[in-house]
Amino acid sequence: MARAGERHPTRRPHEKRGSELVFELVDLPADRGLRNAQARGRTTDVTLVGDGDEVPNLRQAHATRVAHTASATSLRDRSGIGSLGRRCGILGGMAVEILGPGEMERLRRAGRAAAATLAFVGERLRPGVTTADVDRWVREHTAALGGRCSQLGYKGFPAAVCVSPNDVVCHGIPDARVALRPGDIVNVDVTTEIDGFHGDTSATFVMSGASPDALRLVDVARRCRDAGMAVVRDGARLGDVGAAVEEVARAAGCTVVREFGGHGIGRRMHMDPHVPHTGRRGTGPRLRAGMALTIEPMINLGGAAVHVLGDGWTVVTSDGSLSAQFEHTVLVTQGGAEIVTYA
Repeated sequence: MARAGERHPTRRPHEKRGSELVFELVDLPADRGLRNAQARGRTTDVTLVGDGDEVPNLRQAHATRVAHTASATSLRDRSGIGSLGRRCGILGGMAVEILGPGEMERLRRAGRAAAATLAFVGERLRPGVTTADVDRWVREHTAALGGRCSQLGYKGFPAAVCVSPNDVVCHGIPDARVALRPGDIVNVDVTTEIDGFHGDTSATFVMSGASPDALRLVDVARRCRDAGMAVVRDGARLGDVGAAVEEVARAAGCTVVREFGGHGIGRRMHMDPHVPHTGRRGTGPRLRAGMALTIEPMINLGGAAVHVLGDGWTVVTSDGSLSAQFEHTVLVTQGGAEIVTYA
């Protein structure tokens, strides 16, 4: 699930397997990470989809700078930091948790569960499936794994998963009235809590019959995520991550959403630091081994401007262009980024 910023063909939904892959190179082949998958609509007047798991008092750590439509309510994402874990470091004036071996393993378990649920859903996406079907599948699969849907009830979010088709950038609310159609692209964003830790991952799936531009956008979004992960290591700077993402997007004629980005993750779904997907190399706080982050750039085919719809959650491109996103949760290591959200 993205963090608001100052700051968040045939179906081939699976990522490469292996829970401890470490990216060490900036030049990643286009087919590393999520392969092209396959698999739209927008929501209004949505009531809370509750099943007894709502946690309405969780707090999210970030400011807001995104434009609203005239009828939009304020973003639910307000600043505020809860208590930190046992081991903390100082990063650019922020206290961030540095995970120990046992905590890392708990994070890996949550990450594997989130990735497994995402793959489970991806295999079932096809025209006619509603975004509410996706929500039901995520709840059922998460429960079967012994997890909890982190997004459900988060600051009032009414669903267990974000489903964001076509021009929806992020935080799309599942709706039984919104069915996938041939040619659609749709991002599914899953966050799972197990044993007190959260794993967060997303992918954009493509329905058969998608346009060449849609296919190109999805490929660029995947490569942007991979480029950002490739520069993560102990001692790297947050600006390095944003610059790497932006360079790939700009070279492909696409734009990067600035109002939302990645975030720290662990005992809470959203923690410091905010991870911008734009920036300058050699700037920003330094990363430290043991930190956990999400890398999740939102890439637009048109302009970078976005706004929030009247439901207070759904973020769309202001020009109606397509948007795509891929996300992994990673651990910062001495040698690179360990991806924990591999199925």
